[in-house]
Amino acid sequence: MQDELDNLPEENSETLYERRTFTIDRGQEPLRIDKWIQLHVEGVTRNKVQQGIEAGFVTVNGKNVKSNYKIKPGDELLLMSLINPEHTVLKRENIPLNIVYEDEALMVLNKPPNMVVHPGVGNFSGTLLNGVAYYLEQQNPNIDEDALPRFGLVHRIDKNTTGLIVLAKTPEAAAHLAKQFFNHTVKRRYVALVWGDMEQDSGTITGHIARHQQHRKMFDVYPEGEIGKHATTHYKVLERFNYVTLVECILETGRTHQIRVHMKHIGHTLFNDFEYGGDKILKGTIYSKYKQFVDNCFEVCPRCALHARTLGFIHPVTQKEILFESALPADMDGVIEKWRTYINTRKD
Repeated sequence: MQDELDNLPEENSETLYERRTFTIDRGQEPLRIDKWIQLHVEGVTRNKVQQGIEAGFVTVNGKNVKSNYKIKPGDELLLMSLINPEHTVLKRENIPLNIVYEDEALMVLNKPPNMVVHPGVGNFSGTLLNGVAYYLEQQNPNIDEDALPRFGLVHRIDKNTTGLIVLAKTPEAAAHLAKQFFNHTVKRRYVALVWGDMEQDSGTITGHIARHQQHRKMFDVYPEGEIGKHATTHYKVLERFNYVTLVECILETGRTHQIRVHMKHIGHTLFNDFEYGGDKILKGTIYSKYKQFVDNCFEVCPRCALHARTLGFIHPVTQKEILFESALPADMDGVIEKWRTYINTRKD
């Protein structure tokens, strides 16, 4: 049996599902697929396997099957499951949500800054998912206690990144959306303010991303090889302010800290990104007035200047593409306007 784990995200990654593929050995006797999975995947129950098959989290040779399907030699099995299925009971909290779109299958939200998306070590309350759990429980008091934290979230964005995020309301929608993220067909465009005047008006950044070898909370770019996972970011300059540049970033892959790491790699660290050194003056003059101006900018936008502006995908039920846009939040809009005024004043 060949067992391959591909696209397995690191801790705190955008994608919350792992994908495991199996090739059934020669000589395998016909066996129900639910029983085969239970025998070969540690820690799963027959009931959970059947639920996953029904929802579409399991395919054979690229097609959905029933639990009574009998595997045969050469079959290619694809299984998707949560990276960390063992979550504590999700605390329901009445947290204000900015819901952009909602129907029976999914909801799209606009996340504010300084909010963690998913509960984890040190962040068991106050997260976006805590608020979603409360909101959905108000809609349906009989909602499955086990469902939301396990299938609702198929991707996430960093605590200090603002913008659009999609959550599934059914396991079927989660499976459909998770496959789109794995296949890199989801349209994601970000707006970022970065240090420096970029040489090219557009370009593509490639490079494997993995954890930094000295600083475990950070990530770094490594040469093509065994370390890290392939990552591609396309960028386009939107506006130039001499010492900083406003860019649009299009994600082809979704690695942890991808835009932040790729931009630092090419010498254009995100503005006020304290983890990667962007909270210091990296470009500009030595004059005290300029230092005061930059400090004022840091106060206006006291976080990494990154916003998930566009999100597009195929709707799991209608099979039609839907596209959402989110305006820049007040802090990023404010700091961009300060730089615009500063540069225009210098020109005058």
